[in-house]
Amino acid sequence: MTQPTESTDAGPSTGFLAEVKDAVTTRAALLVLGVLVLQLAFITSYIGAFHHPKAGEIPIAVAAPLAPVAQQTANQLGALPGDPLDPSVVKDEAAALDQVRHRDVDAALIVDPAGTTDRLLVASGAGASLSQAVEEIVGFVEKTQGRTLRVTDVAPAGKGDSRGLSSFYLVIGWCVGGYLCAAILAISAGARPANAHRAVIRLGALLVYAIAAGLLGTVIAGPILGALPGSILGLWGLGTLVVFAVGAITLAFQGVAGVIGIGLAILLVVVLGNPSAGGAYPYPLLPPFWSAIGPALPPGAGTYAARSITYFKGNGAGGPLLVLAAWALVGSAVTLACAVSRKGRPGAAVGSGLPDDAPSVPRFAGEGTDAR
Repeated sequence: MTQPTESTDAGPSTGFLAEVKDAVTTRAALLVLGVLVLQLAFITSYIGAFHHPKAGEIPIAVAAPLAPVAQQTANQLGALPGDPLDPSVVKDEAAALDQVRHRDVDAALIVDPAGTTDRLLVASGAGASLSQAVEEIVGFVEKTQGRTLRVTDVAPAGKGDSRGLSSFYLVIGWCVGGYLCAAILAISAGARPANAHRAVIRLGALLVYAIAAGLLGTVIAGPILGALPGSILGLWGLGTLVVFAVGAITLAFQGVAGVIGIGLAILLVVVLGNPSAGGAYPYPLLPPFWSAIGPALPPGAGTYAARSITYFKGNGAGGPLLVLAAWALVGSAVTLACAVSRKGRPGAAVGSGLPDDAPSVPRFAGEGTDAR
């Protein structure tokens, strides 16, 4: 029986550089470079936002039985070095309390010109670090004037909500679920949907997931752990909107840029959105850049709305809900537009958005050719 003979034809190059190129393609190298940039942006964003919290123009209402006294006190608070407070005069204590509970201001100072003790109304449900900052600033001013300050928390955080952070972590969990669900939908069947029908199916699957995630997250944070005492229906609706908005954004990015879109979604939601969400440090304590972008991004809008629903009977939640709805609508529209623009192109577009390496060579002679 004839034994097979080894081929003497020269095979492909097996040098070290060839092995490296085979193990780490150009596409992989570019993606790894992108991950490095994303990692450095993550470090910069979080440390930049949190390394030096400083109060800046915290809205505070000032009331007193005599209007001139209230105005004089407001002028003193407004003239503090660094502008930590942004005082406004209201007609009486009831108006001041109403503004705090409607989230028009973060605190209120009630001045008693007939005595030496004034009252400060705060709302730790909006963030313990914020109420503490106001208490320290106003307390210092009162002490320098030989007066005493009595603090009343009119919207306290729940006993199971340490420092008012549970709403923040709940929203972050919803955001993570949103972009992971969208990423899995892409990885399983192509980063870019092949047609509008598939795009609609993906958005429909995302909506079903968002409804389930919103409900289960609310039940865990509320009845099970007792962390958030707010309306279950309100938080459920918010959670559904947060998850769907973030997922739709991720699908839109993937429709535009392929697999790279997942990284863009992480950049927007995690790198920029999380530190600017007002969780550990509400907006008035963040540096200008983060306090400016926070309300416009899903984590910030979701956190503010969650605290409003939980501790302020929904007051102040309208604007953030509109922001989330806008992200959901834009993400869905872009996803569908990208799918429609692909109509007529063959195959489901699985792509990274990066140039591929050299065209692949058929493994067998005749592969990809017509049989003759």
